[in-house]
Amino acid sequence: MSTPSLSLERVRALRAKFRTELYDNVLPFWLENSLDHEHGGYFNCLDRDGSVYDTKKHIWLQGRQVWMMSKIHNTVAAGKSDSTYLQAAQLGAKFLRKNARTKDNRVFFSLTREGKPHFMQRKMFSECFYVMAMAEYARATGDKTARKEARTLFESVLEYAKDPSLLGRAVYKGGKPVSELAVPMILLNLVEELRDPGEQAWADVEKWCVKRIDLHIRPELGLVLETVGVNGELIDSPEGRLVNPGHAIEAGWFLLAYAERNGLSELAATALKMIDWSYNYGWDNEYGGIYYFLDRTGRSPLQLEWPMKLWWPHCESMVAFIMAYESTGDERWIRHFDEVTDYSFDHFKDPRFGEWFGYLDRRGDVSQRFKGGPYKGCFHVPRSLFLVEQALGRVEEKLWAQKTASKGQ
Repeated sequence: MSTPSLSLERVRALRAKFRTELYDNVLPFWLENSLDHEHGGYFNCLDRDGSVYDTKKHIWLQGRQVWMMSKIHNTVAAGKSDSTYLQAAQLGAKFLRKNARTKDNRVFFSLTREGKPHFMQRKMFSECFYVMAMAEYARATGDKTARKEARTLFESVLEYAKDPSLLGRAVYKGGKPVSELAVPMILLNLVEELRDPGEQAWADVEKWCVKRIDLHIRPELGLVLETVGVNGELIDSPEGRLVNPGHAIEAGWFLLAYAERNGLSELAATALKMIDWSYNYGWDNEYGGIYYFLDRTGRSPLQLEWPMKLWWPHCESMVAFIMAYESTGDERWIRHFDEVTDYSFDHFKDPRFGEWFGYLDRRGDVSQRFKGGPYKGCFHVPRSLFLVEQALGRVEEKLWAQKTASKGQ
C-alpha cells in the first residue's frame, strides 16, 4: 500500500468530514435527547433512537458532557449569539454541584434522575471527571467558585492516587501493590485541563506521572502493559499480562502532548513508540478494528469481551495518529489514520439516528444497539472528532503558509 499524500485539498476535505460528523450527526443527538430540563443533568442511558431506557445518571458521563459542551462553547461558539452549548453545560454543572459530591470530597458513580445517591465506586475516576468538568465550565462562565472547586477536589484526587485505601479499598496480606496505567495517564491529562495558559502549577505531578507511565512501557516486548509491579517489574498473571491497545494509545497521545508542550524530543519519540506498538499489536488483521484486550504472551484474556471492537479505542487512535503526523510530518501516520478512520466511519457511525454505536463483535457487527450507557456518553466520539478537526486546521494553516511562501519566491 502506498503512503497517501496529505495535500491541502485533502486536508480541507477531511476537516469538512469531521466537522460535519461532529456538528450535524453527533452533537445534535445529545442536545436533542439527553438534556433533562425537569431535574437537571443529562440522560445518558439512551437507546439507538435516543429514547431513554434508564433514568439513572452516571457521573463519569455527566462530567464528561459538561466538559464537552463547555469546550465547544469556549473554542467554537464563544462570542456568538447562539448559547446552545453553554446552556447545556450549565444544565449539567448545576446538577453535579448540587448532587454529586459528598461532604468528605468523594463523588458518586451514579445518581437517580432526581439526584439522590445510587452507587459509589472504590475508584477515583468520578472525581477526575468532576474536576475536568468544573475546570472547563469555569472558563466558559468565568465562575471563580467552580475553578476553585476543581482545584480543591484535584488535591483530594492526588491523595487518592497516593493512597487508594482512602477510597475504601481493603488491603490484604496476599495482595501485592501494583502500578495501574489508568492512574498516571488520567492525572497527566487532568493537570493540562486544570491549568490556565502560562501556568506552571503541578509540574511535579506531571513528572511523577511521566515516570509512572514509563514503568508500563516495555521496549523488550514492544508493548505497553496495563499493570506492572510498583517498580515496573513484570507480573506473570492474567492481570500482569494484560494489554489494552486503546488505553495505551490514549496514554501515548497524552504523553506526546506533554512532550510537545515542554520541548522534550526524546519523550515525544517514546510516546510515538507507544502509539505505534499498541496499534500494530492490537489491530485485527483478519476482520479489521482494534481488539479490546490481549495477553502479552498470546494466551486468552480472561475478559470475555476481549475480541470485541469498542468505539473509544478507535476514537483515541484517530486523535493519536493525526497528532503523530502533526508532530513528525511523517506521512506513514496518515496511512494508520486512514485505516482506523475508514473502519470507524464504516462500522460505528449510525446514519439513521445519529451518533455512533459503541460495541461491535469481532467481525464488526453491532453487538449492543444503545448509544449511551454507564460508560459511553457524550465524550469519546465528539472529543475525537473535535480534536482531529482542530489538528487538521493547524495542518491546513501550515500547508497554506507553505503554498503561499512558494508562490512568493
